[in-house]
Amino acid sequence: MDGLRQRFEHLLEQRNLVTEALGALEAKTGVDKRYLAAGAATLLSLYLLFGFGASLLCNVIGFVYPAYASIKAIESPSKDDDTVWLTYWVVYGLFGLAEFFSDLLLSWFPFYYAGKCAFLLFCMIPGPWNGAHMLYHRAIRPLFLKHHEAVDSVVRDFSGRALDVAAGITRDVLQTLARGRALVTPAAALGAEPKASVAQLQKDK
Repeated sequence: MDGLRQRFEHLLEQRNLVTEALGALEAKTGVDKRYLAAGAATLLSLYLLFGFGASLLCNVIGFVYPAYASIKAIESPSKDDDTVWLTYWVVYGLFGLAEFFSDLLLSWFPFYYAGKCAFLLFCMIPGPWNGAHMLYHRAIRPLFLKHHEAVDSVVRDFSGRALDVAAGITRDVLQTLARGRALVTPAAALGAEPKASVAQLQKDK
């Protein structure tokens, strides 16, 4: 229990958008930011359990702050924060892919959105217990190192075939346009000959 409390207090000492907002509220209300954070977490959990639009709120939590932090990481000179948020987006993308196939079933469970929100928060919290970092290094990276050569080969093969198909379609379209132009040009020439003959006859008269 003391370990969880220390981690919680360590999170509140980090400098980010959430802790800055909690610090501003603490200065205005005089309430310790630990109680403010605990109250906000309790209200959020209750809303995700019983409120309307829990899916939207959960997606906003999992996307908006990480997107903001990613922009700040891009603009900062350090590359460490870039790695942190790239890792988060890799895990977020794979989680979204898995959720696409399981959402219709899991969304009926009463604690689904609260659990999803807790998982996304776990993936974005700073520190050595960052969930995205742990999942990447323990599960995703070993699979990637084991299979990336085969995946690269499939991607190269698919890209080559796609380029061949696109080149064939382009060639066929150009040939069709050239044939149509070849058919139109003689017809236009034949249509112009009677006009030229009439003009010549008038000139002879």
